[in-house]
Amino acid sequence: MSPTKKLLIALGVAVVLLVVVAVVVGGGGEDGVEVETAEARVRPITQAVTASGVVAAESEVSISPDVSGEVIFVGVKEGDAVERGQLLLRIRPDTYASQRQQALAGVRASQTDVEAARADAAQVAAERGQLQADIAQATAERDRAQRTMDRQQSLLDQGLGSEVELENARGAFEQARAAEQAAKARLATLDTRIASAQARIRGAEARVSSAQASAQQAGQQLAQTAIYAPMSGTVTYLNVEAGERVVGTATMAGTELLRIAQLNDMTIEIEVSETDVANLALGDSARVEVDAFPDDPLVGVVSEIATSARTAPNASGQASTNFPVTIAILASGETPEGVTLAASGEERTPRAPSVRVRPGMNGTVDVFTRTVPNAVVVPIQAVTVRDLNAIRRDSLETANAKGDETADPDAVPEEEDLRRVVFVVVDGKAEMRLVETGIADDTHIEITSGLAGGETVVTGPFKLLRTTLDSGDAVKEE
Repeated sequence: MSPTKKLLIALGVAVVLLVVVAVVVGGGGEDGVEVETAEARVRPITQAVTASGVVAAESEVSISPDVSGEVIFVGVKEGDAVERGQLLLRIRPDTYASQRQQALAGVRASQTDVEAARADAAQVAAERGQLQADIAQATAERDRAQRTMDRQQSLLDQGLGSEVELENARGAFEQARAAEQAAKARLATLDTRIASAQARIRGAEARVSSAQASAQQAGQQLAQTAIYAPMSGTVTYLNVEAGERVVGTATMAGTELLRIAQLNDMTIEIEVSETDVANLALGDSARVEVDAFPDDPLVGVVSEIATSARTAPNASGQASTNFPVTIAILASGETPEGVTLAASGEERTPRAPSVRVRPGMNGTVDVFTRTVPNAVVVPIQAVTVRDLNAIRRDSLETANAKGDETADPDAVPEEEDLRRVVFVVVDGKAEMRLVETGIADDTHIEITSGLAGGETVVTGPFKLLRTTLDSGDAVKEE
């Protein structure tokens, strides 16, 4: 075979190979990698915190007796509507009535003792007054006898008197002085009797006060045998029947008799994680979906956020910290802005939800915490994270392999430089854009920088978007 023919055959084979390569490469470039896409839109986005909870009445009281005994009358049944002050049930009052009568008798007896002690003290006081008059008279008699004795002594000294007269005067003086001292001794005895009488009066008065306190307590216990409704509402739980014995709360936990709730004012309590509770505020609006009424979502408002957390193990056994949050369920047509929260203490009309929710029903709550009216939003799965340092090293290694000696992959730091990125489809190729994100809802996330809206972004497949797709790759939209 001639050299010319060999050359022509080699050229033909080369041309065929080039055509095949061109077809393969060209076909792949035309089709590219199939990706899922979505449009970056400008629209409002609202951040929500979602949690489950249990419906409860906003106002519910559990009623227990203050006294123990046998229930002799039950005037309501479960489901009845009651008014504040209405008689609910009665406990047998006989024992407490007897105790009150005994206490009143003790009061009367103690008052009699007080009167007797006061009469004795008055009699002793009268005797003391008479004795003081006697002492004054005895003192005057002693002074007169002393003057007579002094005069007889003076006469005797002058030689005009006699010893007999002086001795008689001295005897009269001694007798008067003895009478005065005896009267004063009797006065001290009377003072002791008066102090004793006053002590008896104070003791009797103390017994009167004690008996009166016992009578008051017995009267209160007698009154507590009748149980009245502390508020208007509905009996949601009844735990006793006539003839049963109940235990009062004065000595132990007591028997729960019944519960009354205001079923117009309903709430649902949810538990929010510590990372989400910081986004909540009193007055935030919410959507409440009760499991029993899936087609009737209700409107709610955050009425209470607990200041103390509840810590409990989660499914993996680790401690989970959550904060109880109370959502007030609004009436049909009522707006969160028009609700007066219970904390304000103002009078308001009870709410009435559009469906008959009952305590104990389960539900799911979406609390809307923040809204951006004109946000650039993309599906959440469109945002991924890439290591920019790894991308730079790969680019420098490729350049170095092609002969660029200035490309030094080792100049790039080893630590990760993780950034949020979005891949935008431009002329059939993926273009990586660095983005910053804002709030998010269940499906979309706000892009605060990096996109202007209207771009076509890659949303999947997940594995391709997470690890494989690079900027400049040819892509084909599904």
